[in-house]
Amino acid sequence: MRERVIRLAFSSDPNLFREFCDTLREQLPANTGAVLRGSAVTGERWDDGAPFDAEGPGTSDLDLTLIGAEAINLYKADGFYIPLIHSKPLSDEAPDIAPDLVPLREKLQRIAKRPVNIQATRDFVRFLRGDLIGQPYLTLIEKAEDS
Repeated sequence: MRERVIRLAFSSDPNLFREFCDTLREQLPANTGAVLRGSAVTGERWDDGAPFDAEGPGTSDLDLTLIGAEAINLYKADGFYIPLIHSKPLSDEAPDIAPDLVPLREKLQRIAKRPVNIQATRDFVRFLRGDLIGQPYLTLIEKAEDS
């Protein structure tokens, strides 16, 4: 899975992937995990099966999910699907829901040379979606404790 992400999302450059992960590690709140979901992980879009970057290089986005209470607290009240449990993605469509994450998002987009959307969720939601329902994800940063 890691190799697929590096090949598809980072032009086969492991140094770009490492820089992306290092930037996350440096800028995320303590005790925050991070996973990558979506077509960068699976190789295809869930809704129509189109391959990653079907419209050309850099056209597919990266779906980053931050895990933990500290990340949840970075979102405004109107930035949630489930209040204080699972956020909407910080994206071009919702650029104001997590103002403190905007500089990080901009750095990550420069590194990846593509859009990066950032959600936040509780660890139990990641467990439900990934381990029970089977939605694939790649762990970029392990979370130290449950929250």
